[in-house]
Amino acid sequence: MTPTPMIILDCDPGHDDAIAIVVAAAHTNLLGITTVAGNAPLELTTRNALIMTELLGIDTPVHSGASRPLVAPPRHGAYVHGASGLDGADLPEPSRGVVSENAVDFIVETCRTNEGVWLVPVGPMTNIALALRRAPDLAGRIAGISLMGGGSFGNRTAAAEFNLWADPEAAAIVYEYGGPLIMCGLDLTHQFQATPERIDQIRSLPGRLADLLSSLLTFFSNNYVSRHDHMRGAAVHDPCAVMALTHPDLFTRHLRHVVIETHGEHTRGMTLIDERDSKGRPDPNCDVLVGLDADAAFDVIVQSIAHFSH
Repeated sequence: MTPTPMIILDCDPGHDDAIAIVVAAAHTNLLGITTVAGNAPLELTTRNALIMTELLGIDTPVHSGASRPLVAPPRHGAYVHGASGLDGADLPEPSRGVVSENAVDFIVETCRTNEGVWLVPVGPMTNIALALRRAPDLAGRIAGISLMGGGSFGNRTAAAEFNLWADPEAAAIVYEYGGPLIMCGLDLTHQFQATPERIDQIRSLPGRLADLLSSLLTFFSNNYVSRHDHMRGAAVHDPCAVMALTHPDLFTRHLRHVVIETHGEHTRGMTLIDERDSKGRPDPNCDVLVGLDADAAFDVIVQSIAHFSH
């Protein structure tokens, strides 16, 4: 185990984002949650983040952020997460609102006040890119960025994973920022599936939270199984970017140079991972996670949910 990291979780909940919030609340010093449009429009992703903080009984501030990408048109993921972004359970309406609608200001101010914060974007990276562009000094103040996105193959197109496809220009800014960078891409997260047996582990826990999350993951997994040839459950992408910081020994990794394609007709949003065995290749800029102990990682999720179950 590593010392408890200070993090800002930047997310677009989203079923797997909801699980990332649970793990972050249990295992990090969660300074704040910032929301971005992605899996659903900003109003809905923000609502879902507020719902999760109330279900967990935590007072972590929620700040809403970018409602659209830097350049690309807004595009959402209702085909995976449902119209609400969290279809599959009867969720309560949140009783409180956001602390602010200025996520970028919150990120900048928090990282200037607290040296060594990890930024953990698990949706489109618009807020993080805007913060880095507004305050270039953040690159030297933060501990690093642990993100969910990319891979050697795509899911929204043959080349591009959804988070990077949704805002390639923002992703390019993040990958080029110059500090420690951890990438949890599809090569990793497709190894981490919410199979029926794993969902049953959550369902066996007491309390409303476990009941709601097991229902959400059942919806999410049924959707994934119906859309893929060889998956037994949904890929639980986003908590990997949190556990990469809290449980790093669960992962295997390769140091690689990675760039984001922003112009290709068929490859826009692609993470180009330099795998050449050539001494002329660029120096690595990214810690690419490539494998994990999936059972142990899911145990972390189950234990995190149990921590808030009553």
